[in-house]
Amino acid sequence: MTTPECVGIECLGECKIKSPLNLSTVVGDGVVNFVPEQARMPMNVEITPDRPADKQVFFEKAGPREMIYFNPAITRAAIVTCGGLCPGLNNVIRSIFLELYHRYGARNVLGIRYGYAGLDPSKGYEPIELTPEFVEHIHKSGGTVLGSSRGPIGSDVAVRSLKDMGVSILFCIGGDGTQTGASKIVAEAKRQGYKLAVVGIPKTIDNDIKYVWQTFGYYTAVDKAREVIDCAHNEARGAPNGISLVKLMGRDAGFIAAGATVASQDVNFTLVPEVPFELEGGHGLLNLLRKRILDRRHAVIVVAEGAGQHLLKRNSIQCDAPGNVLHEDIGPFLKEAIQQYFSSHSIPVSVKYIDPSYIIRSVPANCEDALLCDQMARNAVHAAMAGKTGLLIGYWYNVFIHVPIPLAISEKKYMSPESGLWRSTLAATGQPVRIAGD
Repeated sequence: MTTPECVGIECLGECKIKSPLNLSTVVGDGVVNFVPEQARMPMNVEITPDRPADKQVFFEKAGPREMIYFNPAITRAAIVTCGGLCPGLNNVIRSIFLELYHRYGARNVLGIRYGYAGLDPSKGYEPIELTPEFVEHIHKSGGTVLGSSRGPIGSDVAVRSLKDMGVSILFCIGGDGTQTGASKIVAEAKRQGYKLAVVGIPKTIDNDIKYVWQTFGYYTAVDKAREVIDCAHNEARGAPNGISLVKLMGRDAGFIAAGATVASQDVNFTLVPEVPFELEGGHGLLNLLRKRILDRRHAVIVVAEGAGQHLLKRNSIQCDAPGNVLHEDIGPFLKEAIQQYFSSHSIPVSVKYIDPSYIIRSVPANCEDALLCDQMARNAVHAAMAGKTGLLIGYWYNVFIHVPIPLAISEKKYMSPESGLWRSTLAATGQPVRIAGD
């Protein structure tokens, strides 16, 4: 079996060192196995007329290799966390360190402070020497013990800093902006002839990275968002004509809003970026909401932060530090539109607006995410020790895989309006397939 070029993974060189992991190469002997270098996972498990078996594309399967590239005793690794906070960051840091330190015997591990800014010496952020004592309890806390920041730095500055620190392996924990930066570091290290393994661990609470079935932090976010919705439901029912409007994270993808809706079962309207909606008209949101209030005397609306942007008037397009387009705030806009509409119809309402975003992203990981964090982190270490570079750890049909970073960041993952999740959302809310005005 050959691997198509689009999913080929670059390796720094021949692996000549026997792994210190005491694993087996024999299937069926009751001992955990090394993963053969030739093991592959198909991109599409469903064969259809437009995806025939002979046109299949394969990913490398992640896992420990029998032969590795780096000598653990003399290898220094570094870990960096970038972008916004997300449940599970400390779990990933801890599991990377423990796999390196205890399993491979690589005892020299640095924590880079405040994202990629920590690779710019002019910022003055000295790295932390990680130890078993330092990481012992960090998984019980939210946030990141290393700190984080947004925005890139010059790849030449980053590589020069890594060389000065003697770092041979860099683990980049972050979303598409972070992985874009990681890809530039890979290219610069290669240009300089510096043998640097760069491995990404996908972090986005929105769950919007391609070829990653589930990113860590997503289910914790859904769990906490459901708790907020439960409280919002109580608020709505506690007042005559009560309306609770909950804004959840989801700049470009509505996975959290949809997932929390299905988990809660107490939401009446869910608005996501992938499904346009209108306010006005007989089949618009406001008229549908009026019918709900007159019929049931309360309502709960969940809106993803990136939903309804076409309704907002903006004078100019602004971007954040990584280059993402900044959205207008849909929450206050919707609240004002709802209040004005019901006032014009002489229907008194009590509107409660709830935005728990910063609270949700700062909590510790729940059990499901803690498990995912540990597995992603340890698979990242296996890939790095084998000298693989320019990849991130994907999660595809319950299998961990190696995804080339350029492929992963080539496009975002969105929630399909034809998906089972959105179908379940429509069933849970009872809202029409389209909220489309007249």
